[in-house]
Amino acid sequence: MKTLLLNKDEVGSLIDLDAVLEAVENGYKSFNSGKVVQPDFMSIELPGSHACIDFKGGLDLAGGYITIKSSAGGYKGNPELGLPTGMNTVMLFEASTGALRCVMDGTWITGCRTAAAGAISVKNLAREDARTLCIIGAGNQARRQLRAIIRVRDFSEVLVWNASPQALDEYVREMSEETGLNIRKCETAEEAVRAADVVVTTTRAHRGPVVKKEWLKPGTHIVAIGSDMPGKQELGADIFKEAKVVNDSVELCVKYGDTQHPVKEGIIKPEDIHAEIGEILLGEKVGRENSEEITIFDSVGMAIQDTVTVAMLYKAALDKGLGTPYEFFK
Repeated sequence: MKTLLLNKDEVGSLIDLDAVLEAVENGYKSFNSGKVVQPDFMSIELPGSHACIDFKGGLDLAGGYITIKSSAGGYKGNPELGLPTGMNTVMLFEASTGALRCVMDGTWITGCRTAAAGAISVKNLAREDARTLCIIGAGNQARRQLRAIIRVRDFSEVLVWNASPQALDEYVREMSEETGLNIRKCETAEEAVRAADVVVTTTRAHRGPVVKKEWLKPGTHIVAIGSDMPGKQELGADIFKEAKVVNDSVELCVKYGDTQHPVKEGIIKPEDIHAEIGEILLGEKVGRENSEEITIFDSVGMAIQDTVTVAMLYKAALDKGLGTPYEFFK
């Protein structure tokens, strides 16, 4: 039996953002159709450091694949060894046989499927007349969110804030050149949020809330991406009180997402959460109902996003003859 090995460059050459958007949408629908088996993720942390490896796995009954993804991060000394501080690797198994069909670098996968999640929420929850986009953060995910979101909506202005002025300047310069959009840096997060119709938060979520309720104007849609572990937070908990809250997975978001904070503080209960995004895509729940309501999409990230994206890339690699086959056994 041969297993296909795909390195970072090969995976990158296969990325088609429109195809990723479609795959993730279908994955959300499968999740809320009962066609996904998704155990809780496991995290192994190196004692006395922030270095850890997270493992996410899941079964997509609709597609017939199982994936296991490892995400290593926080290894600050790695650059001295010629290694990145974070690394991602994905294994794709055939569900019906247990055969390992592919091992691929997961760097592009995690970033692109996360960006797709934000764009899908904007497509389905932002106001039709939303024209000003705010992005909090200026890292790789902030770039990917912009690339994905402008594929589903047109914006006349993009406002960006980041704690690092140097990173902020680089983002504005690079993304202005790449997209041709009117991208403007802001001196404070408040300045950016107050003017926005859509707010996307892509920080590490270690410093507490970067968006406050009093900054938001009626009808704003918020995409909260950064919080994915207990204690992380990007949004003021009181924002959730009168907002329409949508999660990728309620079970995961009340544990690890920004939703954990209003639930713990008693501001909302899990049953107050309006919907999971897959329910809206399936037409089982409504999305935005008027131009005044504030909507929140809190996304922790799910294994099904990896599974559908990896399966799509594996098939594309076979079609194009990319990768290196390896025989673990004959």
